[in-house]
Amino acid sequence: MARLAGKVAFITGGGGGIGRATAERFAEEGAKVVVADIDHAAGEAAAQSAKARGAGNGGDGVFVACDVTDRGSVEAALAETIARFGRLDILHNNAGGASPRDGPVTEVGEEEFWRALRLDLFGTFLCAKLGIPHLIRSGGGSIINMSSIVALRALPGRDCYTAAKGGIAALTRSMAVEYAPYKIRVNAIAPGVVLTDRVRRLMQGSEDLERLAATHLLGLGLPGHVAEMAVYLASDESAITTGQVLSVDSGATIR
Repeated sequence: MARLAGKVAFITGGGGGIGRATAERFAEEGAKVVVADIDHAAGEAAAQSAKARGAGNGGDGVFVACDVTDRGSVEAALAETIARFGRLDILHNNAGGASPRDGPVTEVGEEEFWRALRLDLFGTFLCAKLGIPHLIRSGGGSIINMSSIVALRALPGRDCYTAAKGGIAALTRSMAVEYAPYKIRVNAIAPGVVLTDRVRRLMQGSEDLERLAATHLLGLGLPGHVAEMAVYLASDESAITTGQVLSVDSGATIR
C-alpha cells in the first residue's frame, strides 16, 4: 500500500527544488498534493508532474497560488485545498531561501534581515497558524518545517538566513509540545548543501559555501534526498517522532 494513501498535503514553495521533488514523491506515495507557490508557471509545472507520477497510486497534484507572507493569500490557498479535497493531513512549510545580499551582521542591510525573517520564519509561522485548525479538524497530522544546517553550525556571511532558520528550529520544538494533544507531529528538516538551481547560483564565487560543501562526507545532496525524509515525516511511520530537527546533510554537522 502507498505510504501516504488517503492523505492531503499542502506544500509551500512547491514549484521547484526540494518542494517540487517532495510534491512528486508525496504523489507517488498516494497523497493528494497541493503545490502552493508564488510562481504560477513553476507551480503549475510541478503540480502536473506530481499528478502524472501519482496516477498509478491514487495520488494527485494541483496548483494554488500562494504568497506565504500574506495572510489573505494563505487563507485563500488553504480554503481552496479544503474545498477540493475536504481535509488537510500534511503541512510542509518549504517556502524560503537565502540571498546573495546576505552577509555579516555588521555589514548586511537591514532590509535583507527583514526579508529573510518575513519569508522563512514569518511564512512558516503564518502557514502553521492558519493550517493547524484544519489539521485538528482532520484528527491530527504532520507539520514539516524547513530549517537548515546553518541552524546547527556556524556559516559566516549568512547572518540573516541563519537567524531565520534558527528561529524555525526553535518554533518547531515549541509547536511540537503545544499541539501534541491534538495528535499533530511537528518536525523540521535541516538540509546541508542541496544542489538546487538556486544553491548552484549562490555557490558561484562564495568561498564560505565552498568550504561548507567540502565538509559533506558523502557528497552534496540532491532535492530527492530531502524529499525522502519528508515522506517519512509525513507518513505514519513517524507516528512518535516529534519536535525533532533532523539533519539531511551528508554528515557535515559532525565535521
